[in-house]
Amino acid sequence: MKRIILILFFFALSFFSYSQERFGPYKISKFVDGDTFWVKAENGKAVKIRLTGVDTPEVEWKGLTSEEPFGKEASVYVKKFLKGKKVFLEYDIQRYDGYGRTLAYVYLEDSTFLNAHLLEAGLAQVATFPPNVTYVELFTKVQRKAREKGVGMWR
Repeated sequence: MKRIILILFFFALSFFSYSQERFGPYKISKFVDGDTFWVKAENGKAVKIRLTGVDTPEVEWKGLTSEEPFGKEASVYVKKFLKGKKVFLEYDIQRYDGYGRTLAYVYLEDSTFLNAHLLEAGLAQVATFPPNVTYVELFTKVQRKAREKGVGMWR
């Protein structure tokens, strides 16, 4: 009986940790690179979004950053993948980073989880910064599978 209660407890705990509130839908107004873009909030204000838990390679940006391998591919892919679509945002514990960007897990209207999708395509890698670690186990598993398949940057 104790074992059944423990199993139910851990099932409930994992269910609630993966069912956070989502906000939106928001229209994307501008792209920066593979893991950063702008959305229009309800009040019409532009909000800069940074994907939580993942990092895409850098693109060259006004002489401040150098292009990394697969940076351009990730950036172009995200622009094409999200073009004309709206997104929902889910927040973790820390909502803003040191640059004032809004940190978010991003979902499309069809429920595609963008953060995990980029890992699966080999266009991003896991980059967690506590306390925002809600999906670290999921992201690690998805990245491991992408590496095993040799997709994207893992070729």
